[in-house]
Amino acid sequence: MPRSFNFNRRPARKEAYDRSAYRSQHGARAATRRRKRGESAEDSDALEAMDALYGSSEEAGSRRTRTRRGARGGASSDAAFGRDSYSSKNPYSRESSNHDYGEVRKKRKRHRVAITALVVLLVLVLGGGGAAFAYMVTLQSSLNAGVDDAVLDALTDVEHQNDPFYMLLMGTDGSNDRAEQSEFRGDNFRTDSLMLARIDPTKKNVAIVSLMRDTQVDMGEYGVQKINAAHAIGGAAYTVEVVSELAGVPISHYAEINFDGFRDVVNALGGIDVNVAVEIDDPEAGGYVAAGQQTLDGDEALILCRSRHTYEEINGRGDDMRAANQRLVIGAILKKVLQSDVGTMMATVQSLATYVTTDFSIPAILGLANDMRGMNLETDFYTAVNPTESQYIDGIWWEILDEPAWKAMMKRMDSGQPPAAEAVIDPATGIVLASGGEAIDDETIRSSIRRSGTVAVRNGTGATGVAAKAQESVESLGYSTTVGNADSYKYTKTEIVYKEAKQEKYAEEIRDALGCGEVIRDNGDYLFTTDFLVITGADFEGED
Repeated sequence: MPRSFNFNRRPARKEAYDRSAYRSQHGARAATRRRKRGESAEDSDALEAMDALYGSSEEAGSRRTRTRRGARGGASSDAAFGRDSYSSKNPYSRESSNHDYGEVRKKRKRHRVAITALVVLLVLVLGGGGAAFAYMVTLQSSLNAGVDDAVLDALTDVEHQNDPFYMLLMGTDGSNDRAEQSEFRGDNFRTDSLMLARIDPTKKNVAIVSLMRDTQVDMGEYGVQKINAAHAIGGAAYTVEVVSELAGVPISHYAEINFDGFRDVVNALGGIDVNVAVEIDDPEAGGYVAAGQQTLDGDEALILCRSRHTYEEINGRGDDMRAANQRLVIGAILKKVLQSDVGTMMATVQSLATYVTTDFSIPAILGLANDMRGMNLETDFYTAVNPTESQYIDGIWWEILDEPAWKAMMKRMDSGQPPAAEAVIDPATGIVLASGGEAIDDETIRSSIRRSGTVAVRNGTGATGVAAKAQESVESLGYSTTVGNADSYKYTKTEIVYKEAKQEKYAEEIRDALGCGEVIRDNGDYLFTTDFLVITGADFEGED
């Protein structure tokens, strides 16, 4: 049975309210006070930017994250790992003692000093003065455009910047091309990708769980729906509510990005470095991306994140592979951001401001990036996908949630552990579907791969046991093999022969498994009916 939630009220659709007028007035008053104290113009401009972006010194502890109005709507979770347990574990909750709260205020003050330093540096990088102040306020306004009361009510406060928190990442199919089409104007779009992230700035780790877009959820008066329909029904606010109830955890921040923005963010970073497991030639995703380790630009990264038809013929798991690639790209972006200087970070924020909607402030983004510096992405970036089973019901494909496995995954995630108990690697492609907190090197991936196809292994030296040894190495990759003798015993170098250009990567993989050899594309000189031909040469040490 689909999971049912109390979503019988229609989500509020209010116009976004703008705090800029309040902030401008507040900032002007603060600037007057500073000038009376004799502070320099540059210091004043930087601090004015601080006030305009998240309030005065006295209010920074709460405004830096966000000030909510009203109680959170929707049904509350009674899960053991839900909001109540989360709140009780938070030493900075409203229920904390006065003594504890005093300690928190001291920590907030120290953290504010660090953020202030970042903003002052940012103002200097941008040239200082009022122009930098105005530029930052403009970016902030763009980032927060569309963050309305309904969204803020759906989110849950984080009482301290360094506490672990949950964030919802939404990629929508509302690209500029689609938005300009008259039939879609003014619409909320379905989410093309949906990820729940837990970020721990103190321990410097990040866990991301992809939510399959076809996951079945009972949305009350809206009926049984796929989870990605929540955005089309009630926008970001309703999506936050649905995911929060499904996961049983409070969501404190969110970011919504369309496809055009994704491309520009990657370009602002100067590209990202990834190892593409499978060659992509998918017009529906936008084009071609070669396999292998490389630096992708924004267009190529977008193709990698969009493509699912590439994998349908390989393993029939297009959505799973696409979600895994999206997590791979996010990890690559995170790595690049954490290695960037302030100027590059601001270029990234500028790109984000055009295409991303988030409740985060610019100082909070920079502060979080600063807190996460030194993070080991090999061991402290955890990934997984919600456990589901595909079912075809009444002509529609659904992903049915495995409730016990899902609760166990969220319990691990909420306690700071990797969501997946162990790493999971797709045997057909070598794509990492889940990471369990241990570094996954190329050898681990290669040993997990089980290819389909056929390979003819031929003894090219006449030495006893050579072909059998080569056969063992090739079959370890998953291929079916046939063994025999070559047309000659005078081969000095092992040859791995393939027919089509798209097979080159796999021929190289066979060569690596053998430990030697030359990869050759057949031009008609070789006679074989299998997918690949291996002829062992004198360089192959096959004797026992």
